[in-house]
Amino acid sequence: MKELQFKTNINCGGCVSKVTPALNATEGVCEWNVDTTNSSKVLTVKTDSLTAPEIITVVEKAGFKAEML
Repeated sequence: MKELQFKTNINCGGCVSKVTPALNATEGVCEWNVDTTNSSKVLTVKTDSLTAPEIITVVEKAGFKAEML
């Protein structure tokens, strides 16, 4: 299992609730969280099969930006 981290613009609980269904429904996402207290709003995703670009696409489809750290 690998852990990928992304800088995002997911900055509050409302944003987290908007991205939750997209990440939870994505095959291969084992666990994820967003540190909204960090200035970079770091999204950490644990996956056994997904690549960084695939996760970025999921986040962007949910309406947010993400870039690999």
